[in-house]
Amino acid sequence: MIQYSDSKDFDPQLLLALFDQADWAQGRAVEDIQRMLAETDVTISAWDGTKLVGFGRVLTDYVFRASIWDVIVDMLYQDQDIGKGLVQRILTHSSLARVDLFWLCTRRYQGFYASLGFSDKEQTGMVWDRRKHPPPSSASS
Repeated sequence: MIQYSDSKDFDPQLLLALFDQADWAQGRAVEDIQRMLAETDVTISAWDGTKLVGFGRVLTDYVFRASIWDVIVDMLYQDQDIGKGLVQRILTHSSLARVDLFWLCTRRYQGFYASLGFSDKEQTGMVWDRRKHPPPSSASS
């Protein structure tokens, strides 16, 4: 039986193994995952005993906006509603009860997220990619 947790107190190596299954998350370093976990506001993880089988995280101001990131389910555990369980636990997490809008960036699985109430009709985002552009020079005072 799958158990869910909002604790960040687990070995980041377990998350690295999960991320290595997805092309969008491959090549992440354990040190970066440790920092990511420390700086993330809310995490939800899914466990089959001691095996990490799913994960999702949120960055938020706890009132107006929250963004959902890195929702992932182990390939061997897909199609068991674990992803749905992760997202539903994020949306109903007690610390996020006042949040008006949840943002989600994805190029895949739009049908899955639409089934959970997400809409692609309200896209108003832009992105700046450090890997493609040098940072603007800082203004001196």
